[in-house]
Amino acid sequence: MDSNSIAPAGFMKAAVLHAFGNENQLATEFIPVPDVGKDEIVMKVEFAGIGQWDLFERQGGYAEMLKMEVEFPYVLGSEGSGTIISKGENVNEFEIGDKVMAAGFLNPKGGFYAEYATVDRKYVTLVPTSLNAQEAGGILGVGITALRGLDDVLQLQKGDSVVILGASGGVGHIAVQLAKKIGARVFAIASGADGVGMVHNLGVKNVADGYAENLLAAAKAAEPEGFDAALLTAGGEAAKSVMQSMKKNGRIAYPNGVFPLPESKDFKTIAYNGDPDADIISRFVHYVKNGNVKAHVDKVFTLEQASAAHVALQQHYLGKLVLEIE
Repeated sequence: MDSNSIAPAGFMKAAVLHAFGNENQLATEFIPVPDVGKDEIVMKVEFAGIGQWDLFERQGGYAEMLKMEVEFPYVLGSEGSGTIISKGENVNEFEIGDKVMAAGFLNPKGGFYAEYATVDRKYVTLVPTSLNAQEAGGILGVGITALRGLDDVLQLQKGDSVVILGASGGVGHIAVQLAKKIGARVFAIASGADGVGMVHNLGVKNVADGYAENLLAAAKAAEPEGFDAALLTAGGEAAKSVMQSMKKNGRIAYPNGVFPLPESKDFKTIAYNGDPDADIISRFVHYVKNGNVKAHVDKVFTLEQASAAHVALQQHYLGKLVLEIE
């Protein structure tokens, strides 16, 4: 479809699936704008975040796992930013024209890979002044996933030592910033020299290159007594090295979707979901406002390039990828 095509009245342009499968299933076409319920807002989407979990959803993984009743065409996208153009009768906390960001994991009225998204008000928040629209479009899903792991699962405290694996990725690069704000001693493992540089630029001093360094030796040098906590956003050999550097009572968590699974005979590893709710969104926005937590956007794709963006998700990148909806 031509990116300049104009949708007929009541319709919108969206990247849709007509069947689950590989990235070639994504096609751009016109579909009806979802209606607005009494507790919902409709936002004109400016930027939509692209997450690793989008791949699993595109393949039908969540539909199978959760035994969902799926209707096609199906629109992906669990986070985005934009402008409110309509709202339900019960929505008093927002006004038409407000700049907002929202999370809507498996949103029943469709995701953010579209010109418009209808979202329950409890998943919507005003864009903090410290973020631009591009950052706002890609920060909320990874932000609440990072905070859920650090705060709710690991119960990270000021003075704790924490190792964050995958620190240059979507969840990881937010997690290192949050862990610093909490007051923990952060040891970050990033991907490649460019990943190390990006995490250094976020104010984290102790960063190792997961591609090039002896991680166990680097971890032992950082915390000879071992780490109190670990947040793993990747599995494999690097995760095994991290587990060998933990204190005996160390706490380990990872968001669902990490593969291979970071399992250990010696430690209890806790898997969790980064599901949005009003409380976690409010807590995360508090950190953004007060701690200047930022999103690093590596590449921007158009809506018509959604399939190419999903290919890029499986290659090396830093921070976040986003779609710009024009």
